[in-house]
Amino acid sequence: MKRVLITGGTSGIGLAAAECFLQEGAAVALVGRDKKRGLKAVEYLHSRVPGGTICFFPGDVSKVSACHELAKMAVRAMGGIDVLVNSAGIYFERAIEDMTEDDFDYMMGINLKGSYFMIQAVVRYMKEQKHGAIVNVNSDAGLHGNYMCSSYCASKGGISMLTKALALELAPWKIRVNSVCPGDVLTPMTDRQLEQFADRDEGLEQIASVYPLKEIGKASDIGAIIAFLASDRASFVTGALWSADGGITA
Repeated sequence: MKRVLITGGTSGIGLAAAECFLQEGAAVALVGRDKKRGLKAVEYLHSRVPGGTICFFPGDVSKVSACHELAKMAVRAMGGIDVLVNSAGIYFERAIEDMTEDDFDYMMGINLKGSYFMIQAVVRYMKEQKHGAIVNVNSDAGLHGNYMCSSYCASKGGISMLTKALALELAPWKIRVNSVCPGDVLTPMTDRQLEQFADRDEGLEQIASVYPLKEIGKASDIGAIIAFLASDRASFVTGALWSADGGITA
């Protein structure tokens, strides 16, 4: 049984990935900042995959000490960690001259620092096992620039290079590191973007219009790719930035 730790696992892509792993018979530990949302996510997953092995730990991945404590709790609960999915992330748009230091630190703290130190926290266990799979949830913004969100692009560009560098560093221990790079996906994060439109359906159509496939992704689409990248079916894949963006970076 694979043992999977998912940050940002209480909603959106992280929750969809958790369901995919559970359907494949894995044990899953979810991490999120909101305990109430975490317990609701566990309840939802039990309804979707009855009998699945699921637990939840509250924690803030922008704190290094929390990353290490979360890894310890996951190991105690599951007996080890075979897969880490870094799905915790935030997004907001802001012109560079309007960015404050606190805004910048908040973006980097969760998107980049959180991923970096969660990997640091789990790697010691994976090295002892001499195997592991790490999947970082990235973005098309980690591959090219996007208008009015330079800090977000910087955080996700950091994830791209972190993925490649650690794929090389950790290969001797058979630890694979990959990244999935979605375009817009219908998640609570996207729902917040849609609030700026007077008509939600028109806003969704406008967002989808820039994609060659003329639609945005579903969380389940990305969850399935994450589960694949963590599986033995992808045993020769490491250091990949896996686009899942409806063709927008093509």
